[in-house]
Amino acid sequence: MHLSGGNGGGNRHEGSRGGNGFWLCDSLFATLRRVLARLQLERGQIFFYLAAIAIGAVLGWNVPATAPVLEKLLWPVLAALLYVTFAQVPLLEVRGMIGHGRFLVALLVVNFILVPPLAWLLARFLPPDPVILLGVYLVLLAPCTDWFVSFTLLGKGDARLAIAATPVLLLSQMILLPAWLWLFLGGELAGVVRAGKFLEAFLGLIILPLVLVAITEATARRSRLCARWLQFTAWLPVPLLALTVLLIAGAQIRAVSGSWRLLGATAVVFIAFAAIVPFVARFVARRFGLATAEQRTIIFSAGTRNSFVVLPLALALPAGWELAAAIIVLQSLVELGAMIAYLWWVPARLATD
Repeated sequence: MHLSGGNGGGNRHEGSRGGNGFWLCDSLFATLRRVLARLQLERGQIFFYLAAIAIGAVLGWNVPATAPVLEKLLWPVLAALLYVTFAQVPLLEVRGMIGHGRFLVALLVVNFILVPPLAWLLARFLPPDPVILLGVYLVLLAPCTDWFVSFTLLGKGDARLAIAATPVLLLSQMILLPAWLWLFLGGELAGVVRAGKFLEAFLGLIILPLVLVAITEATARRSRLCARWLQFTAWLPVPLLALTVLLIAGAQIRAVSGSWRLLGATAVVFIAFAAIVPFVARFVARRFGLATAEQRTIIFSAGTRNSFVVLPLALALPAGWELAAAIIVLQSLVELGAMIAYLWWVPARLATD
């Protein structure tokens, strides 16, 4: 009886341990399923965006009266998009780059020293129209800080370094982007940038979301609820981005309807950028003696641009400059197509083990 009771107690103990083990496994599998589901959503996002653009264009073209309404809805949606986009950037984790000095220098050299002249050279093939050039420079001079991490993970790069690099990339472009724009456009840009709406968009749609995200991240360290909210925001960029491009297409389809040829020429420039910049990035990464995963991370950073972080600046431009925003949306679509190719090409051919 004692043995039986002992064994029964042992069985209950083992059952408890087994239950905890099963719970842990279930939790891990649930987390894995969420990550894979989100990555699947991100891999198929180009189709969401194309569908959203088509719906918005049909609506804006056939019901022109909806354009002012869509434009008013655009700003709060864009603010929400930028908040959840910045929420994927660990603003308080810059220290993650400690011990990776060569990687960081290579990343900055590629994005802020070599990419700008490449963008300038490619822009020479476009008409010397300040609207077109501003749209091209705004998007090509700002390295990505959101889906760059997702594509790095899918493309077998170092996702941890990508995450740690995003705050550095974001802060660096906020400092250096105005300098490059002034250098490339000079006086042509001055009259536009002085517009009050431009500054309002920068403060309200970039600085304010950044501050709110920093507060959210600091609070998440002490609050489980806030931490879960941050995790949840990882699902929101794709649907909010689809809604954003729908609103843009509906609000501006008639304004850019006479510029299809210019948009086509600009698309060729973006395709050329996507084809050339990986070789530039690989050259620099190898010269710095980086490991294969680090090389891939540099390549994905060079190939992805911060289109929807700079979009508010384009939307804040005065009447007659609507094409700049359309160019930025166009670049994001070209980039997503290029990323599908990168996911195979970079690990299999460009930066192999």
